[in-house]
Amino acid sequence: MGRITIQNLSKTYINRRRFPRGDDDPQVRQGERITVLKDINLEIENGEMVCFLGPSGCGKSTLLRIIAGFEPACGGVVQVNGQPVTGPSADHIFVFQHSGLFPWMTVAENVGLGLRHLKNHHSRQAQVTEFIEMVELEGFEHHYPRQLSGGMQRRAELARALAVNPDIMIMDEPFSGLDFLTHMKMREEVVNMHAFIRKTMLLVTHNIDDALIMGDHIVILGSSPTAVTMDRILDFPRPRNFEKSPELGRLRSELFLMLGINYAV
Repeated sequence: MGRITIQNLSKTYINRRRFPRGDDDPQVRQGERITVLKDINLEIENGEMVCFLGPSGCGKSTLLRIIAGFEPACGGVVQVNGQPVTGPSADHIFVFQHSGLFPWMTVAENVGLGLRHLKNHHSRQAQVTEFIEMVELEGFEHHYPRQLSGGMQRRAELARALAVNPDIMIMDEPFSGLDFLTHMKMREEVVNMHAFIRKTMLLVTHNIDDALIMGDHIVILGSSPTAVTMDRILDFPRPRNFEKSPELGRLRSELFLMLGINYAV
């Protein structure tokens, strides 16, 4: 299960500055405190796909790293299934913005990393094949990452993450750097995959259309220090089409304005 509760979460960084102290021995002094997140409160239900939007530098990725257990919070609490997050867990898989595939391993070997606990070789290979087929990489099992396109690398990463069978999959801008057509294809695949596996998925994006087409739940972070400016469940039927759903189109225009863009221009 992957139910997430975030209560009064805050995160503050302290700048540290170096000053000469003589004899080429710098002195490190504490600088100003920078509050990145302040009083974040969210309820994320099991099986939801939640898309986080907000301007660059607002703390979206920081929030995901705290949920994943990679960074401690300075205040408040994050709970998964009623238990506080105290560090990374195999139940919370993070798909990073840039390729995290091991370059010396083939696609099959990368995907098989999460199945090392299976002692039966044939059972392990059957599951590796199943996850590779799920992301439509049949025929590329023995290719290395350098031999794959950017979109294929992302699909291989998704297969590796799914093989671990996590309760929560966290993705930080998974489509960045992809060409337009590959981006659209990957978006469709993630939506279909989520409908099939029904895992809790958290996704940071700068693309409003991605959030509205993919998300069950949308969260917008803004202001300074960062707080939640919108927390909304998206109950539009799928597949979603802006032209056929005036309400979805109006929400799209509202989100552009919230993020400082006059889309009519």
